[in-house]
Amino acid sequence: MKAKDIWVNVPVKDLDRSIAFFTALGFTFNPQFTVKNATCMIVGENIYVMLLVEPFFQSFLSKPVADAHQATEALLCIGLRSRAEVDAMVTAALAAGGKEPRAAQDHGWMYSRSFEDLDGHVWEPMYSDLSQLPGA
Repeated sequence: MKAKDIWVNVPVKDLDRSIAFFTALGFTFNPQFTVKNATCMIVGENIYVMLLVEPFFQSFLSKPVADAHQATEALLCIGLRSRAEVDAMVTAALAAGGKEPRAAQDHGWMYSRSFEDLDGHVWEPMYSDLSQLPGA
């Protein structure tokens, strides 16, 4: 099976605040999928993150919504084109109110950093050069 696109749904407390945060990182939003309780953040070609206000997010579930400030429900990794893009995204996230939970990871062939968004979700921008992968 091969998917044609990916849609990740993420709960947020304040939609306008989250839109401002991710706009500061350079993301754009699809107005066709933007309503009072949700918006569609365009991450890449056929990659979308739906930011859903928590009560609306909860309406799709039978289990409680995790508090991402207390527990990690997922790591949202985004592949970028260079180390500079990784650093720029994390710098923008920190300037917009995010937190950096750990130091950069440099494995030679792969470089990654991480940041927590305003709701505590962990995002990991990374760059990899598979030609430098040991044994390649």
